[in-house]
Amino acid sequence: MRKLLNTLFITQPDVYLSLDGDNVVLLKESKKIGRLPLHNLESIVAFGYTGASPALMGYCADKNISITFLTMNGRFLARVIGKSRGNVILRKKQYRISDDEFSSATVARNFILGKVFNSKWILERMTRDHTLRVNVEQFKDTSQQLSSILQSIRTCDDLDNLRGWEGQAAINYYKHFNQMILQQNDNFYFHGRSRRPPLDNVNAMLSFAYTLLANDTAAALETVGLDAYVGFLHRERPGRASLALDVMEELRGVVADKFVLSLINKKVINKNHFYKKQNGAVIMTDDARKKFLSAWQKKKQEKLTHPYLKEKITWGLVPYAQSLLLARFLRGDLDEYPPFMWK
Repeated sequence: MRKLLNTLFITQPDVYLSLDGDNVVLLKESKKIGRLPLHNLESIVAFGYTGASPALMGYCADKNISITFLTMNGRFLARVIGKSRGNVILRKKQYRISDDEFSSATVARNFILGKVFNSKWILERMTRDHTLRVNVEQFKDTSQQLSSILQSIRTCDDLDNLRGWEGQAAINYYKHFNQMILQQNDNFYFHGRSRRPPLDNVNAMLSFAYTLLANDTAAALETVGLDAYVGFLHRERPGRASLALDVMEELRGVVADKFVLSLINKKVINKNHFYKKQNGAVIMTDDARKKFLSAWQKKKQEKLTHPYLKEKITWGLVPYAQSLLLARFLRGDLDEYPPFMWK
């Protein structure tokens, strides 16, 4: 299994990245404020527009260190990666399946199976761990509904129907999300997803977590030789990493949602870490992003036993493990893609 290296997050918008030997140098107003060896890094994520030197981008591309540029609000701008590490046969198989909607559906349904299974597990876990804080009867009833949806997904071979089942499952799951916020309820509440822009504190955190997860998943897919921009459930759209969005579906709940809930319930993030713009958009402060990213990196270092591989890996390697399994399936080494079903 691949070794998990570090990600360098640049949260200040006016920092320029340059190369000095085998090191990345952080410059602010032409003054050096940091210097790190690149051999310890697997990716660099920069928030803001200042940019990086061509020499650094070339070095990172050659060493397979991705550089991702996001806006200060976490919206994706661009990603610099090296040449494709995969073989032509693997990607041609990926493209052939993506071009056929029936074949795409037989792959995509396993992504959604994992997502719905994990949503069901999250609800079940809440009834076990917080019996006196949540409406157990409501959670159990929804869990049964998700079980029924899982049965329908298993035999679904149509992308539109699959999206319908996924949407129905998401509605059932999200209607209990507010109950899973156990602390700071006056300032953290969830009444539905709002994107571009997020309109409350919880949605701002969820959007940020999903951006980070999508970036990690895209990097993992490219590492095993797949094209992160050609998906099966999410169809091609310029600039959208469709396959990364496919694979991360099964990880949204157990990785991103649970992470955001933990930051709220443990009071790592509070109401002072947000501000609202005139258009209603809720934005995380620089301090909030730093706390968020620090906790994200720590979470990625925690270990688990992969439910399919039965190996101990870190949470940060889960996107890589799923990407590897997807590549094995496309090569014909596996009969079907095994989704990440955590319990």
